[in-house]
Amino acid sequence: MSHGVHAVQHEVEHQIEHEEHGHGDGHGAKPAENQNKRIALLIAVIALFLAFSETLGKSAQTAALSYNVEASNLWAFYQAKTIRQTTLQASTELLKFELTKIDGGSNDAIRKAMTERIDTWAKQTARYESEPMDRPAPKEVNLDPPYGEGRRELSALALAAQAKRDTALERYHHYEVASAVYQIGIVLASAAVITGMLALAYAAAGLGVVGVIFTAIGFFAPHAVHLF
Repeated sequence: MSHGVHAVQHEVEHQIEHEEHGHGDGHGAKPAENQNKRIALLIAVIALFLAFSETLGKSAQTAALSYNVEASNLWAFYQAKTIRQTTLQASTELLKFELTKIDGGSNDAIRKAMTERIDTWAKQTARYESEPMDRPAPKEVNLDPPYGEGRRELSALALAAQAKRDTALERYHHYEVASAVYQIGIVLASAAVITGMLALAYAAAGLGVVGVIFTAIGFFAPHAVHLF
């Protein structure tokens, strides 16, 4: 919560304490005291939801950064595999070309060795393209997409990490908007205590509802509304 909101809340607490000690205006002090207590309860409720939204926002931001690093690492691995595959494919084609220049007879052993090397490189190239394997699972993990170290598996894993990152960012944006709305609501409710304008309290309650809506969207359907 910002320092400005804390300052306004402190002023509200001072105002309520002032009225509770009988510094009001005679008969009008009791209704004003009850009204201020209700507004103080409203502030407490909004502050509670603010704490939730800020905690969820921080968690979503951390998750987005983590998934972004994961996606970057996977794409770097993918690029390394691509370079190796391209180099091996070029070497295989060159060896095939050299094989056509060798005659039979005494060169059969050389032809056989070159043919075996070409087959080995072809298998290695195919392995670079797709190499599925069992994912190590010390804890429960999502096996979709399949785990592996081939280009196909790496690209699928990287795209999955990017999708998770985008979802976390959408959640973060909604929680940030909700936090801002909650803080504005707290300020308006605090101003209602100080000024006695009940309309500000109603506006604060409305903003609290708006904040709850944004928090719910961020938690249940982050892609339903695109903010940024």
